[in-house]
Amino acid sequence: MQITDTIADLLTRIRNANSAKHATVDVPASNVKKAITQILVDEGYVKGFQVIEDGKQGIIRITLKYGDNKSPIITGLRRVSKPGLRIYSSCEDMPKVRKGLGIAIVSTSKGIVTDKKARELNVGGEVLAFIW
Repeated sequence: MQITDTIADLLTRIRNANSAKHATVDVPASNVKKAITQILVDEGYVKGFQVIEDGKQGIIRITLKYGDNKSPIITGLRRVSKPGLRIYSSCEDMPKVRKGLGIAIVSTSKGIVTDKKARELNVGGEVLAFIW
């Protein structure tokens, strides 16, 4: 099956597994998805991930993180820039997610980074997703 928006597919799989309280979720691997997943690990939204080589594309196995009473750490995921409507932002106009309580994942010329890192690097780019 051909998927048009692979980042939206990644976020949807994480959102669905999170709401179903699964321990892990598998997604087809790509460099962009690895970068986004690494940001989620660095920011503390997921426990970790590993790349499983299957001789083809590979699989990213993401280990989800839960708080007390199995409450999910990720309370919201939203795809911002879509294939039909790209959303770009300069570093000065970079959106703050939930007044700074969440993160925005941004694709810049310096790679895929959080909104905070993009402001530090003084670069703008395509706003991929909001996570809180």
